Amino acid sequence: MAARQRVVCASDQVTERGDGFRFTLDSADGSWLPAFVVRYRGRAYAYVNRCAHVSVELDWSEGRFFDLSGLYLVCSTHGAAYHPDSGRCAAGPCRGGGLIRLPVEERDGMIFILQHEEAADE
Repeated sequence: MAARQRVVCASDQVTERGDGFRFTLDSADGSWLPAFVVRYRGRAYAYVNRCAHVSVELDWSEGRFFDLSGLYLVCSTHGAAYHPDSGRCAAGPCRGGGLIRLPVEERDGMIFILQHEEAADE
């Protein structure tokens, strides 16, 4: 399986514990998944935008993922709280679940997502 990097956004579009940047991710079956990137403790983290409790998007309004304290990513539907640096459930109905983390790299003022491509059949 080959890997490729895709630009998601400019680094300055994601501020520390501020609004995240939404994007879509191609899945293996050809459909797309909603995803997002946020900045926490100086690093960019990306996740599939899907609550571990119920399959709904997390953000309160477009790009709003953090709680008021800026310490947790929170699902707007049922209040499940996740650690921004790991995606692990911190509290609420997610109970031991977690967000699906996406490999991210930041360089040259841009944020990239690493995507895998299936090898072509011969």
